[in-house]
Amino acid sequence: MPDRRTRLLDAALALLADKGMKGLTHRAVDAAARLPEGTTSNYYRNRTALVDAVLDRLLELDAALLQDQGPAGPPQNVEELGHQLASLILALAGKHAGLTRARLALSLDKPESVTAGHFRLVGGLEQALTALGAADPAGRARDVADYGDGVLLHLLTVRRDEQPDAAAIAAAVRRLLAP
Repeated sequence: MPDRRTRLLDAALALLADKGMKGLTHRAVDAAARLPEGTTSNYYRNRTALVDAVLDRLLELDAALLQDQGPAGPPQNVEELGHQLASLILALAGKHAGLTRARLALSLDKPESVTAGHFRLVGGLEQALTALGAADPAGRARDVADYGDGVLLHLLTVRRDEQPDAAAIAAAVRRLLAP
């Protein structure tokens, strides 16, 4: 069983995913974590401290997700990169949709909270594209990241009732990276 801090932060992430920033209160976190009223306030005295701790927990969970989802090594070609990205997008829209919704809620309220993660993603894509010999790896990395963000948003909103197509996502990535 996770420790109390982890229970509180995971409950806070679930609240963010379901109710957005307005639903993130100390009392709501206590209830969601099934802990006595006042527990969240004992650990996180104010909303800023709670949000900062939630952001840290999200980064921790993101790192674990990337470790679990990530490839054993860099992609050997654009097709492999497309499949890797499609797999990650589907995981973020499926099994880890709650984390993605929480991230979106946080990013709307605190845009700076997602900046570092975005630049890590784009930087990793740029490195992979450079290694693959792609022209304009920085620009293409941004394009692919933007495409991925858009697909992810659509899978969680307007296309939430559709079965996502990993092959179609991978093909779109390959088209973005075509010479």
